[in-house]
This record gives sequence, C-alpha cells and structure tokens, in this order.
Amino acid sequence: MMDAVGTPSSVLVVGGTSDIALAVVERLGTGTRLRVVLAARPSTRRDEAVRRLAGAGHDAQVVDFDAEDTASHAATVAQSFAGGDLDVVVVAVGVLGDQELAWQDPAAAVRLLQVNATAAVSTGVLVAQRLRQQGHGAVVALSSVAAERARRSNFVYGASKAAMDAFFTGLREALRPDGIRVLVVRPGFVRSRMTEGLPSVPLSTTPEAVAERVARALVGQREVVRVPAALGPVMAVLRSLPSPVFRRLPF
Repeated sequence: MMDAVGTPSSVLVVGGTSDIALAVVERLGTGTRLRVVLAARPSTRRDEAVRRLAGAGHDAQVVDFDAEDTASHAATVAQSFAGGDLDVVVVAVGVLGDQELAWQDPAAAVRLLQVNATAAVSTGVLVAQRLRQQGHGAVVALSSVAAERARRSNFVYGASKAAMDAFFTGLREALRPDGIRVLVVRPGFVRSRMTEGLPSVPLSTTPEAVAERVARALVGQREVVRVPAALGPVMAVLRSLPSPVFRRLPF
C-alpha cells in the first residue's frame, strides 16, 4: 500500500512504453525501490523501458499486452496482479495516428478508437475489479486536453480521448465508495516520441512535467489535472466559445 506521504511500493503501467508513464513511475519511485509491471507488446522499446527502470533501481517485469485484442485483456490483467497487490495503475495505452487519414479512412478511425478508447475501457474495467478486491489503490488515466473540445486538426483523436476520459471520470465515482481513487490527467502537447517530428505549440510540456504534476496530485487528493496548469483557464475559455468563433482559431 502507499505510505503516509503517498509513495507506492508497486505500479502497473498499461501501455508500458509510454514516455509519460515511465516518467510518472520514476517520479513516484524517487528515493524508493518499486515493483513495476509493464504491460506492453514485446518490442525493443519495451526492452529499453525495462533497462531504464532497472537502471533507476526498480524491479521491472513485463507482461504481454495487445491493445487491439480485447479477448486477451483479462489474462493480461490477471498476470499483472499475480505478483501481489498493486498500489497504482497507470493507464497509458494510446496512439496519435494520422489525423487527416483518420477522418477519411474507416480502418484508421476505428483503430484510433479501438486503442485509445476501447482498450483503455476494457483494461479499466478489469483493473477496477482487482483494485476493489484488494481494497486499495489508485488509477492514473492519461487522457488529453483534446478530449475537452473537438478541434478540426485532430477531432478523431479527440473523440477517442473524450470517450476514454468520460469513462474514467465516471469510474472515479463508481469506485469512490470502495476507497479507490481515479486521477484523470489531461496534458496538452507533450514533447515525446509520440509527437516526434510535429511542430511544437504554445504551452507545450514534457513527460517529466506531467509526472511531477501527477505525483503532487496523488498526494493532494486531486481528481483532474491539466498540464501545464495554465491550460485550465485556457480550456475554460475554449469550451465556452461559440462555434463560429472557435472554428476561426489557428489550430
């Protein structure tokens, strides 16, 4: 279980090669040794993630996870919890995709929804069952500010994140009586391998900045955070803009 200052002893990352999720693990494990389960497809990136965490002094193990094969998710989650209770589960499964292709190619659109929404919901349901059984724990769901209002430039991605975001927002209330926390994290543009090659935008952030915000939010009992914090008032304004004004914005 997490100690009095919110430090966990064990973490599961669903989507275990995510730069943001790995930064979150490293931040949560500052000054302590964590047992970390990385649920991800076998790949050189997964191997790199294991070496990175082991190099930081953590006990990292892997479980095979295929986001698009929902029939396998129950076995993946069961294997992830086989080593004992897990204090924090980071749901970081997601792809950015080609946004212009996604709204014109049904297969591309469906894959975005399958990975970003369906897989996250599928594993979220299974993880919630396990956390209720063990009687403690927290879920960190990596959403996006793109979930808050669809933009022309990435509305298919935004739609997938909106579905994921709504699920975990509701899951938070469903798990509240059991003492299980759900933190929904909505970063803006994060400079990472996922966005490599894309032009940076105002209020861009880093995986390490997101990780710091997550760590403080878990200690402070927050339920929703945006990164950077300045995105809070910005998104409040954007959500209130009439559509004719919103569509003229340069993004």
